[in-house]
Amino acid sequence: MSHRQSDGSLGDQAPLLLEKKFASELRLEGISGPQVTVSVAEPSSEEEPAKMKPIVLSTQSQAAMKLGTQQIIPKNLAVSSRSKVRHHTTVVTLPVSLEPQVDKRASAPPDGSWDDYDSDGEGCTLGRNRRNQSYRVAVKSLDNLSPTSLTSSQLSTLKPKSFGRKRNAKHGGSFKDEPRLYQEIRERGLHANNQDTDDELLDDFVQVEHPEPDRGIVVKNYRPAHLSWSQLPQVQEQGILQMITAEERKRQEAIFEIITSEYSYQHSLSILVRLFKGSHELRKTMTATEHHHLFSNISEIQAISQLFFEDLEMRHRDNPLIRNISDIVQNYAANYFNPYIVYCSNEMYQQRTLQKLLSTNTAFKEVLKKIEISEECGGLPMISFLILPMQRVTRLPLLMDTICQKTPPETVEYSAAVWALKDISKLVKKCNDGAKRMERTEQMYTIQNQMEFGKIKPFPLISASRWLLKRGELAVCTEEPSIFRKAFSNKSYYLFLFNDVLIITRKKSEESYVVMEYARLPHVDVEVLEKNEGQMSPPTKPMGGSSPYLLKVLLKRTSDGRQDQFILASESQIDRARWVTALSQHKQMKNNINKEDLSQYEVTKAYMPKEPDELGLQQADVVIVMQKEDGWYFGERLRDGQSGWFPAGCASEITNRVAVEQNVRRMERLRKETNV
Repeated sequence: MSHRQSDGSLGDQAPLLLEKKFASELRLEGISGPQVTVSVAEPSSEEEPAKMKPIVLSTQSQAAMKLGTQQIIPKNLAVSSRSKVRHHTTVVTLPVSLEPQVDKRASAPPDGSWDDYDSDGEGCTLGRNRRNQSYRVAVKSLDNLSPTSLTSSQLSTLKPKSFGRKRNAKHGGSFKDEPRLYQEIRERGLHANNQDTDDELLDDFVQVEHPEPDRGIVVKNYRPAHLSWSQLPQVQEQGILQMITAEERKRQEAIFEIITSEYSYQHSLSILVRLFKGSHELRKTMTATEHHHLFSNISEIQAISQLFFEDLEMRHRDNPLIRNISDIVQNYAANYFNPYIVYCSNEMYQQRTLQKLLSTNTAFKEVLKKIEISEECGGLPMISFLILPMQRVTRLPLLMDTICQKTPPETVEYSAAVWALKDISKLVKKCNDGAKRMERTEQMYTIQNQMEFGKIKPFPLISASRWLLKRGELAVCTEEPSIFRKAFSNKSYYLFLFNDVLIITRKKSEESYVVMEYARLPHVDVEVLEKNEGQMSPPTKPMGGSSPYLLKVLLKRTSDGRQDQFILASESQIDRARWVTALSQHKQMKNNINKEDLSQYEVTKAYMPKEPDELGLQQADVVIVMQKEDGWYFGERLRDGQSGWFPAGCASEITNRVAVEQNVRRMERLRKETNV
């Protein structure tokens, strides 16, 4: 009898001790002042059976005993969490100091790690009973619930993890996670199929389609920059989704995407500045001029990006239902983003310097490789970081246009979005013009100094409105006495094709050319000749290479007003196709082509042009393909109308006809509305 009474006394004390433990824990969180000790008088064992009924907490219920020693709590106390998949090992500052004596966490369930709980990171959906595990981690088994076994440091360790609200206070609960690299994300506003994107935004979890594997792709998979706006805890807790329409939800997603992508962008910039530009070991392998050409004013751009993100984040922190960010975008585009123009103008020197260092500087290559293979860089090459400002500034108009499309017309927010779109589009145009102007000016001066006109009337080559389209050497086909045969001589001509004039020269040395003839481009015609046309059977191969691919160039009016023609031969079919396209492009521009009938391709691998007639590509660019030849495509980049050749392996075809039509209409509307 006494034995059973003693057991009952201890059983009654255990719930009281449990209540005192959690009361002290909640007091630590909610009260910053001095703690108040509350003494609880224990009833005597004699009065217990008569005056008090045993209190059975949920931890001692039959259900709890069956499940284990974890406490069952009300559903509204649970914090809905999602497991975070870490892709990089960027240092993360935890909200609490993990002291050595907090090894008792090992007594928690194996799946209750600190990284898995209290995290909004992107990942798979948790199992049914894992949504409240952030609370379970704080609740130890009853074997460890003795008040003397819980020190103040252990309680302070548990305190921030109970509901995860204090860590959310700094960034409003949206940007507490480690940002992803900007190279690894693709904004939904850049998707080829806008309708599919809208449907995705109405789902709880957004899945981004992965491109086909390709060893040449710098980044082989795309993921969203962050949680979508609809998945934010504060949005769900405040019931905002039930108070707004589906169209407003899409607008909020588009606004939030600019903020989250800027978060990832400035994170990648910080890696470029800190690991590459700030590397003393890398700096020692090059001159000060080379270092400046490589990194230019990237530190200034990083600082501006940080300020831009902070202003955007403050707007989001004030109210998760963001009314407008267009005023912030417009203000920065008009007043603070000028350093982007400087950086883009340096692009030619940057590429030239990097190629030179990689090909001639062994020490540079070795140090650079050590940095690139580091976990923090994600194994990405430095060039993927260097082109980030060009990528970001050219994507901003598309992201702003998405906001315009999701905003109801005839509203103040729509007018502000259109205003911001125009200013950011003007900035992009200045960046493109700055990069082209620097490259073209230097190029024209160099070519002018290399040409010798001799008996030919000199031509003033240097002009702000003139640039090089293509250059290269072609073999010359000459007439033999017999009218039935033509043969190739050993001589060749070197052609310089500009946007308004064709100059045919003879190569005197590596840096010297003698002008043979020239003609304005409207007076130039080109024609493809087959090998059997005109009964031509050349006895030799041009330039000691493969079989000839012939083309006839007709100059209807030369420098002295007469007519002349040249039959030339290239080494490959693609080389001939590129010359024919370049020589006839000025006439094709006058023809109105229905672009909706042409194939569209989405870029999956960035491409840096190596020749003047090639097209530079960035991931997620959309290109209208007008010609295909021997593994190369000739197309027009939709975002700015630039055209050129690029390898077929850099892009995949968009097969959805709705997306194709929407892309064309969107770009035509953008060019009309922005007037740039």
